[in-house]
Amino acid sequence: MGKTGVDGGPVLKAVAAFLTADDWKFQQIEGKPILSMGFKGENGSWRCYAQAKEPQEQFIFYSVMESNAPAERREAVAEFITRANYGMIIGNFELDYSDGEVRYKTSIDVEGGELTPGLVKSLIYLNVMMMDKYLPGIMSVIYAGTDPAEAIEKVEG
Repeated sequence: MGKTGVDGGPVLKAVAAFLTADDWKFQQIEGKPILSMGFKGENGSWRCYAQAKEPQEQFIFYSVMESNAPAERREAVAEFITRANYGMIIGNFELDYSDGEVRYKTSIDVEGGELTPGLVKSLIYLNVMMMDKYLPGIMSVIYAGTDPAEAIEKVEG
């Protein structure tokens, strides 16, 4: 472990260095190149995971909703995230049909380059901003039975 308090390669260490400098509270998942932290936005709170794939020189950041979509609402949630994903440039929503987990993912491949603090910051902040923006729509589809197209219209205006 270095000064960032993580055990891992250059990708994970670069992410940890940024998070430390930016005052994020995080912990490493034991034995894995993954950092875990909480985040609270304007519209809710959720878990975040920063994952390094060192051999591939890749960094992936996830925002994961606290509650999973129940089986009877997964089709509607899938439609909502498909509508949300259309036209997104960086990142996308994902739905695990087996358990209903909903997450937003941003990632970068830095093979042959360097993962700079600016790149880490952009991927993390874009990620949490998108989750915060779309969270009310996802929640309305799950808990209020809102039509996915209507929920997208409300979010994207």
